[in-house]
Amino acid sequence: MPKQLLKRFFPNPKTVQQHPSLQFLGPFLHEPNLWHLNRRSVSRAFLVGVFFAFMPMPFQMVAAAILGVMIHSNLPISIGLVWISNPITIPPIFYFTYKVGTVILDTPIREFEIELSLDWVLTELGAIWQPLLLGSLICAIIFSAISFIGIRLFWRFHVVSNWNKRKAKRLAQKTNH
Repeated sequence: MPKQLLKRFFPNPKTVQQHPSLQFLGPFLHEPNLWHLNRRSVSRAFLVGVFFAFMPMPFQMVAAAILGVMIHSNLPISIGLVWISNPITIPPIFYFTYKVGTVILDTPIREFEIELSLDWVLTELGAIWQPLLLGSLICAIIFSAISFIGIRLFWRFHVVSNWNKRKAKRLAQKTNH
């Protein structure tokens, strides 16, 4: 994996550990595995981050941080992947998950426009919450599992590829001598 590239974009663990909004996690933030870049921690981070990106809930980053600490995933990646759902992507993502929920519940699709306002939440969400929540949960499980497996396979492919390159290089050096 391009660890050095990723490390350049990651915040310093001390900075994150001292962040006021994460102080409730206390000593759990000092677990070294939360900051390592390895196959297990990164694939778990994708599992956590993608899962919470699909959940229509406030404080997704806090939930991702708590679960990330609990399962020892890479904390910066877990929290960062939550931003898959951002103000630009929320409407299409949650409309898709709503449609998935309506198909599973066999309910008619209700036409609406997503607005990021309290008024919309109070009026529209009450009518669509069941298919939205069910569709979000199903999509969260499916896409987080796919990303978990995909990262594990990609990491394995990368390691095997590097092994093969080193092996070929050693063979080339032996034949040249």
